[in-house]
Amino acid sequence: ADEEGRQGRRGGRIACRADRCALRRAAHVRDPALGRERGAASGRRDPRHDHGHAESGSLNRGAFSATTHCLTGCAIGEVLGLAIATALGWANAPSIALAVALAFVFGYALTVTPVLRAGVPLRRALGLAFASDTASIAVMEIVDNGFILLVPGAMEAGLGDALFWWSLAVGLAIAFVFAFPLNRWLIARGRGHAVVHELHAH
Repeated sequence: ADEEGRQGRRGGRIACRADRCALRRAAHVRDPALGRERGAASGRRDPRHDHGHAESGSLNRGAFSATTHCLTGCAIGEVLGLAIATALGWANAPSIALAVALAFVFGYALTVTPVLRAGVPLRRALGLAFASDTASIAVMEIVDNGFILLVPGAMEAGLGDALFWWSLAVGLAIAFVFAFPLNRWLIARGRGHAVVHELHAH
C-alpha cells in the first residue's frame, strides 16, 4: 500500500508538471506579445522597428538635400540681388523685391537644369520646379529677409562690410531650420522634391 501511495504521488507530480508546461505553451500561443517580450529580452530586434528607422533616416536625408538645394539658390539670388541694389543705391523695398525674385530664379534653375538633362521637356520641367521648390523658397525668403530687416544697418551694408555677410549667413541658417520640416512634411506626402526624386528614379 505504501509503495502504491508513493507511485501515486510521483505520478501526480509528473502530471502537474505536464499541466504547467501545457499552460505555458497555450499562453504563448494566445498572447503573441509574450513572444515579442521574450524576443526583446533575449536581444533580438523587431525588423519592423529597423524598417521604421530606415524610412525616417531616408526621409531626413531627402529633406536635408531639398533644403540645401533651396538654400543654395536663395543664397545666390540674394547676394546678387542685394549687391545690385546696394550698388544702385536702391531703397529697402525694391532691394528686397529684386533679391527675392533672383532667389526664385536661381532656385528654380537649379532644379530645371538637371531635369532638362534627363530629357524632360521644358514645360514639364518648369512645372516640376514650381511644384517642388515654391513653398520652400518662399519660407526661406520670408524668414531670411525678415531677419535682415531686424538687423540695424544690414540693408545699407555693402559687399565689403562684414555686417552684410554675417547677417545674410545667419538669416539663411535660421531660414534653413524653418524650411527643413516643411520639406520633410512635403516629401513624406509625395510632394515637393519627392516628385523630382521619383523622376530621377525612373
